[in-house]
Amino acid sequence: MSRLSHIPRRTAGAIDVVVIGAGHAGLAMSRLLSTRGVEHVVLERGEVANSWRKERWDSLRLLTPNWQTRLPGCAYDGNDPDGYMSVGELIQFLDDYAANTNAPIVTGCEVTSVRQVAEHYRVTTHRVTWTARAVVLATGACNAPSVPKAADELPATITQLTPFDYRSPESVPEGGVLVVGASATGLQLADELLKSGRDVSLAAGEHVRMPRRYRGKDIFYWMTQCGIHDQCYTDVEDIVRGRRLPSPQLVGSSDQPILDLNYLKDRGAGIAGRFMCVRNGQAQFSGSLGNVCALADLKMQRLLKLIDETADRDGAPAAETFAPTRVDDDPMLNLDLESVNSVIWATGFRPDYSWVDVDVFDRKGQLRHDGGIVDSAGLYVLGLPLMRRRKSSFIFGIEDDARDIVDHLTGYLTSHVRRAS
Repeated sequence: MSRLSHIPRRTAGAIDVVVIGAGHAGLAMSRLLSTRGVEHVVLERGEVANSWRKERWDSLRLLTPNWQTRLPGCAYDGNDPDGYMSVGELIQFLDDYAANTNAPIVTGCEVTSVRQVAEHYRVTTHRVTWTARAVVLATGACNAPSVPKAADELPATITQLTPFDYRSPESVPEGGVLVVGASATGLQLADELLKSGRDVSLAAGEHVRMPRRYRGKDIFYWMTQCGIHDQCYTDVEDIVRGRRLPSPQLVGSSDQPILDLNYLKDRGAGIAGRFMCVRNGQAQFSGSLGNVCALADLKMQRLLKLIDETADRDGAPAAETFAPTRVDDDPMLNLDLESVNSVIWATGFRPDYSWVDVDVFDRKGQLRHDGGIVDSAGLYVLGLPLMRRRKSSFIFGIEDDARDIVDHLTGYLTSHVRRAS
């Protein structure tokens, strides 16, 4: 049921700001707009935290520890600060936050179009139409799975899934499974399938390797202490590449010190390089696995060396070492698809702005923005990777980004007098 049942079904008239999306980013923005006294509404296609409710697998936990879970005016206060929230716990956290902040949310209200009309934006949904002076796109970066074109080459007999389809091993047909992708998602799903007794192969491209805990603390503790999470996007040498980096190979569990290719291989997974194509009934993989793994190992060692400088000053336990990723001298280059019943494409996600009818996209279809300030006056985005800081894509990182956007947005509203639509 809509939280704003008094809104007419055909038109909702003029308002200062429309926020699209009631996940953590939209809720944070709403809270900060309220503290500034800015009239706004939050439009949500489903329920609060809809993506977490509908598009995540059952065993998923946050990659960040509970003590790091916070939004403007609210922080985790439970009895397990070093644990990791389950999907259900996070949904409850966001539900409670929305209720406690009295966020003006219209649920079950999918936006079908955002158009610029003079100095305003017309936001059309299947229920109501709004005219807004400013719009914030807070729908996130994971609206749709990113699946390579090579997926079209697979035989029709093979079931293809994405992380949106996967719920548990029971949601995957019996038989061998090929997981494509070596980020957090790919490794977690491969690990869960291995534990269920499946025969699993994993195709690994570029990945970010790091331990869950290091020198007595969660790795995110050290990254925050070292200032890594607060690094500004303007200080990143290659911002395009930085925004495309896969999520680190982590799992929300203190019982597993490191989840990496070595761990999966020790449990029986076949490890191959990047999935390239299908030829003569076989999946073919890149032969560059050794180089990819060596680069991931090198970057992890650089990270740990940086952490050591801070940890030594803090008197932390002694530095730890991690074995290099083991790659066979003759790595798997082909896999007979007769041994595979399912392929899971854990190859990343992409935002979906197909409903934004404003000229703000480059030739590759990417949203043109400068730290969340979109290339159209009064239009903003929130919740994208490395949007303003390294921590932008994490729940604990949204507050600083949202404050910056609110500062700019309120300045824009002040400088533009409302006109009749």
